[in-house]
Amino acid sequence: MGLLDRLSGLLGLKKKEVHVLCLGLDNSGKTTIINKLKPSNAQSQDIVPTIGFSIEKFKSSSLSFTVFDMSGQGRYRNLWEHYYKEGQAIIFVIDSSDRLRMVVAKEELDTLLNHPDIKHRRIPILFFANKMDLRDAVTSVKVSQLLCLENIKDKPWHICASDAIKGEGLQEGVDWLQEKTIQSDPGCEDMKR
Repeated sequence: MGLLDRLSGLLGLKKKEVHVLCLGLDNSGKTTIINKLKPSNAQSQDIVPTIGFSIEKFKSSSLSFTVFDMSGQGRYRNLWEHYYKEGQAIIFVIDSSDRLRMVVAKEELDTLLNHPDIKHRRIPILFFANKMDLRDAVTSVKVSQLLCLENIKDKPWHICASDAIKGEGLQEGVDWLQEKTIQSDPGCEDMKR
């Protein structure tokens, strides 16, 4: 079976699987974003807060993503680090309308970036400045400034304004993540076009 898997991968019949960590504070829209990225027939109608974590899958044109949707509630955030070694990319979701908790989001991001399992890896990080449809939302540029994203020099990163409920901004982010994941993974060389 291993030979057939490799052959189908080389022929482009099988998509390379990528493990993605989806992180961010509770109520930022992580689960809604992941749900919206799944095919419409696989999407859930009711989104409930994630307890601990859940595993979801979706596909792009070249990759198959396995996403670890990690709870952002304070008591569960210590679980994040147990998945850092396996992660090949990170989606970090920020509620752009919640200015009060932007400081907490920055603290969690700093903790993530300084963790030994992440610090020395060139892992791509996609930021979704979510809930842009809300009246109190700040722009993705302002979110970038508040989180000091310009200080991230050793990892590729990108920020997208998004509205997870409508699906706005999500495809742009996934396209960027796909491109950077393929670039950073030598096993994906044959997928570059």
